[in-house]
Amino acid sequence: MHRHLHHGLSDLPGLSAFCHYGHPPHPGNRFGRLFPHLPPLYLHPESLSRLGRPGGPMDGGTSANRTHSVAVGYVFFGQFVDHDITLDVTSSLSSVADPAEVPNIRTPTLDLDCIYGLGPEASPFLYHAQGQFAGIKLLTGADGTAVSGQPPALAAEDLSRTSHGIALIGDPRNDENRIISQLQLAMHRFHNHVVEYLHNAQGLEGHELFEEARRLTTWHYQWVIVEDFLPRLCGKAVVDDILGNGRRYYRPEDHHQEPYIPVEFSVAAYRFGHSMIPQRIQVQQGEPLLELFGAKLGHGFEPLRHPEAVVDWHELVETPAGRHVQQAEKLDTKLAHDLLQLPFISDSERSLATRNLLRGQAFLLPSGEQVAHALNRPDDEIERVHDAAQNIAGSDVDFSRGTPLWFYILTEAETIGRETRPGTFEPGEGLGPVGARLVAEVLIGLLELDTRSYLSSNRNWRPVEDGVGVTTLGDMLTYHP
Repeated sequence: MHRHLHHGLSDLPGLSAFCHYGHPPHPGNRFGRLFPHLPPLYLHPESLSRLGRPGGPMDGGTSANRTHSVAVGYVFFGQFVDHDITLDVTSSLSSVADPAEVPNIRTPTLDLDCIYGLGPEASPFLYHAQGQFAGIKLLTGADGTAVSGQPPALAAEDLSRTSHGIALIGDPRNDENRIISQLQLAMHRFHNHVVEYLHNAQGLEGHELFEEARRLTTWHYQWVIVEDFLPRLCGKAVVDDILGNGRRYYRPEDHHQEPYIPVEFSVAAYRFGHSMIPQRIQVQQGEPLLELFGAKLGHGFEPLRHPEAVVDWHELVETPAGRHVQQAEKLDTKLAHDLLQLPFISDSERSLATRNLLRGQAFLLPSGEQVAHALNRPDDEIERVHDAAQNIAGSDVDFSRGTPLWFYILTEAETIGRETRPGTFEPGEGLGPVGARLVAEVLIGLLELDTRSYLSSNRNWRPVEDGVGVTTLGDMLTYHP
């Protein structure tokens, strides 16, 4: 859902690239392929448009169909994680993309560079410029904003902004909807609270204080990904298997390569969250549900204008407050109707589903069946998912050549579901075997291959040891020392 990536829908130039397969290795600052020798799937673009169009097979309408175990805040946290590790500003829906030639503007590590930018010296506009915590604390709207006409009470609940309303943050995409914008703000506040804790408890100051606060903030964030986010979305069984028996497929170290972002992950598997976004969302206790891109929450990339749009995280993720938390939509082949006609796109395809399908084809992704075979999934399981995908797509779309990887992963989640415990699957509650393996191996691998992460540098670290003690997403987004 990147507003800056608007592209037309002409037939894909460079179709000759589909006539061969086998792709060369890739440097760490690029995207790459997990299965470079699998052939790409080609389906006519019109059939992909029929699959993803408003009113089509993927239109979930406006009624709710909630999970029973995934709070809606985890979906937006997943979007935040994506923005921490990937940013493609060069590829197009209208031309074949070679991952080796597509630069990743973000670092392929879970290091919160979307929060810290290049640090206080190279990105000073993100930090306090004066006072006791100059160059240490991150700016929020409470520290001042240049937006005219925004009441101080609303500015205090918003990101710091320029006079044109542009958010002063490390990645502009974290302002593309109100929920992700408020999550970015919560992460600024988390860092700032960690700064206060370290200063008061340990007497740290200056550069030492910033570096220790950044380390602890980042490590807690990484812990939440491994111990809270991944088990909920991928299932504890696959996460435990990877941590106990190692990664089987995402192993760049075996080829003397740096960490990279596989397109099977970024263009297909990790787009699972689009299915879980609700049409309307509860952001405050006792208040009406709001349209995600409606008048109150706004269309993204704009200052906070309504007090009703301030997100109370106790409503979106489980916290010690013990509220009745709104659940995400089921992980299936349906998207909220509003996502099939994105309001901030006017000059190209507006359906997020169609954009995802076309992007997968532009990146020469193999079919879901090919990837499932490469992951050694059983034939009867693959046939079951294929048949379900064809049945959902209907007679207007022909999957006899194979199922687009993204749609296969959604169908797998709908028909098989999350392996919560070994042998226990819950349809619609999380990713199925292929999707879960791709997502969990890549995110865990990025941590294990980053010498600064807790999984790489101190595998015995526990949050309780440092006095901050955040262990869940709810703890992190509502933390106050």
